[in-house]
Amino acid sequence: MSFLKSLRRTLFRWQQTWLYSIIRTQIIGPSVDEFNLDPSKPVVYALLYRSRAEQLVIDREVRQFGWPAPRLGDDQHQLDSSPFFPIYRRAGAPFRKRATPVVHRYLVRHCQWLQEHDADDIQVVPVRVFWGRAPDKEGSFLRIWLQNSGTLGGRLTTLMAILLNGRNTFVHFSKPLSLRELSEDSKSPELLARKVARVLRVHNRHVSASVLGPDLSHRRTLVHKIPHAPTVVKAIEEEVTSKGISRQQAQGKALKYADEIASNISYTNVRFLDVVLTWVWNKIYDGVQVHNIDHLKEVSKDNAIIYVPCHRSHIDYLLLSYLLYHQGLQLPQIAAGINLNMPIVGPILRRGGAFFMRRTFRDNPLYSAVFDQYLHTIFTHGYATEYFVEGGRSRTGRTLNPKAGMLAMTLRSYLRDSRKPILFVPVYTGYEKVFEAGSYLGELRGKKKQKESLLGVLGTLRSFRKSFGKVHVTFGEPIYLTQFLDQQQPGWQQQNYQECDFRPQWARDVVDNLALKVVTEINRATSVNPINLVALSILASPRQAMEEAQLIAQMDAYKRLMEFTPYSPLTQLPEGNGQDWLSYAEQLEVVSRSSHPMGDLIQTNERQAVTLTYYRNNVLHLYALPSLLACLFISNDRYQREEVIEMVQTLYPFLQAELFLQWPPEALPELVQQWLEALVGVGYLYHGEQGYHATPAHSDEFNQLNGLAGNMLQTLQRYYLTISLIQHTHAPLDAAQLEERATLLAQRIGLLYGINSPEFFDKQLFRTLIRQLLRLEFAQEGDDGKLQATQQMPELLVVLEGLLDGALRQSIQRSVVAGGNTPTEKNA
Repeated sequence: MSFLKSLRRTLFRWQQTWLYSIIRTQIIGPSVDEFNLDPSKPVVYALLYRSRAEQLVIDREVRQFGWPAPRLGDDQHQLDSSPFFPIYRRAGAPFRKRATPVVHRYLVRHCQWLQEHDADDIQVVPVRVFWGRAPDKEGSFLRIWLQNSGTLGGRLTTLMAILLNGRNTFVHFSKPLSLRELSEDSKSPELLARKVARVLRVHNRHVSASVLGPDLSHRRTLVHKIPHAPTVVKAIEEEVTSKGISRQQAQGKALKYADEIASNISYTNVRFLDVVLTWVWNKIYDGVQVHNIDHLKEVSKDNAIIYVPCHRSHIDYLLLSYLLYHQGLQLPQIAAGINLNMPIVGPILRRGGAFFMRRTFRDNPLYSAVFDQYLHTIFTHGYATEYFVEGGRSRTGRTLNPKAGMLAMTLRSYLRDSRKPILFVPVYTGYEKVFEAGSYLGELRGKKKQKESLLGVLGTLRSFRKSFGKVHVTFGEPIYLTQFLDQQQPGWQQQNYQECDFRPQWARDVVDNLALKVVTEINRATSVNPINLVALSILASPRQAMEEAQLIAQMDAYKRLMEFTPYSPLTQLPEGNGQDWLSYAEQLEVVSRSSHPMGDLIQTNERQAVTLTYYRNNVLHLYALPSLLACLFISNDRYQREEVIEMVQTLYPFLQAELFLQWPPEALPELVQQWLEALVGVGYLYHGEQGYHATPAHSDEFNQLNGLAGNMLQTLQRYYLTISLIQHTHAPLDAAQLEERATLLAQRIGLLYGINSPEFFDKQLFRTLIRQLLRLEFAQEGDDGKLQATQQMPELLVVLEGLLDGALRQSIQRSVVAGGNTPTEKNA
């Protein structure tokens, strides 16, 4: 008997060696480091069906984990000694009608053993082995059939799957289950076995959906179904009536639109992109760090996932799909602008999951109906989806005001069919050096945005010679659409929306709130990198130059502050210290060094300074409140806690609207107290009977406090400039004229005083500020549409005057008066 066991073991290892010579495995799913298997309890691995090839793979992987060898106490003779048990035995055969699966006798025997040993337990680890993922939708029946051969059976079938797809083998381990806990209400081993099989079958279905995605319809079939959907048929009838064309022509247009939109994920293309992107990332990046993805793996099993990332670069969607693929999650359908559907590039993106949308289709009801129906199809079928709520890429590094169009279409789809839960997953992508920095710099200086083209794509290949540092991708807290609607509109599920075409009156406000929630959650997931800290420090100094020791101390202080009062549990801070970060920044050529006998100086040229504002703006919201407090204390005045809170409460609504800060106004008193304690803790402030005040002006701590204040000064200057225009312009202005005038004056002040921050004269920021002034009734519109200050405006001015230097305020006022005869005012 021992000889036969030894022979079987030798044969098993030989088969394993041969198998691993032709396959390449990757572990996906939850982190196995967190499984915490109990070495004193037996462990078994649950397969859907018995498979020798899967046993070979699982045995090899678990031995590398160092997991305890599975044993079932002293009564091993009662059970099969193998650590694997299949859930079902196969019923039927390939090309024959499939019978109902039958629970495997091994599972029944394990359940019987458990009931005979009341004090023991068995740890069950569900495992799935995928021989390839994400097959072709068209022209690849063999790969589709073989990509999950575990459900088909047969040695020849499995061998073919291994030979065709084995280089892309993914092994998914799920967290262990307690067989004892599942057996509580079961009276017999057979009943317990059926219960366990049912639980594991549902679990396997969820794992398959999260890894492979739902069953894929033939693309051509999907495209041809869209014109026959009721909402599209209605739009076709309206097209026939309004345009005077035949029904056949209108249906042809709808079919053409559907074909223009629909993605076509291709297994071959995904493999190609995987190879290419792996080479690209290794060529231009020093690494990609992923944060908070384990929770995503859990929730992705039961929900339709919509990824809503920030949009900083064209790299965003390529990088996210690449990471999801390698983390064992299904590839998302990605909303892409039609401008990217260019020769060569467009088909590659489409086969990588992109579906294309026109920039605007408000005046094309038929296109709108087709696009709505396509979205509804992918949502209700459980496809993962990805779109950018900011619309375009951020040129300034700030999170942009959200555009609610895609969110509105998502809500309409959900009101039509909410059986499949939808989950929004905010994603923050932090670059140390953004790929498009050169083009962004040109656009911020007034250069016209270049249209995407194949030549432009080929031109970016020259950048592959440079290093772009590391990239941090953080998955934020999920937003459950059902829960969000329950909070915003209680009873929404009991209403009938067909008569209003699934556009209820409350939808606009709810969508706006949802958009705000999304961008706020993106900001909560911010990762801070060394370049962010360099930018925060050096841009707040005069002439964007600092002594080396001072710069290092300032960066260390920023990290200490965020450790003292973290913005959110998701906020990531860089490892190392200021000296490490400065050396790293010099390697990436974002700053320059000037040697001097009395100590080296770190400085920036004009291009570096403007570029660094991008990376400062990535994290400005993290330091907005402490920077605001610093502005209050650098004048060396003393303030009581209540005075500080009152000042912050006055300005906070404007900062929140601009930076998408997470705290509700009622949380400010406690929050301000926390930050005051933090500033005292790091030595920036003193606290005594007469209140809070800054350390002496000659101290290093005061210099750091002054640097901290510099990050908010330009924002406050914009506020003061805009309010001064409302109050002191000779002829009243309407909102559009005020926005234009403020932008021109900010550009002028920037030139006069050397402000190298493009967002200082960003028209969008002035627009946001003006809307807030009107909403909070600091200003009001007259019957002629002109703006005028209300009685509340002096209160805001008093606060700003307490924060800004007197000489600076006078300079702004002179500029406002000097700009009184601009072309804008002549036209007013």
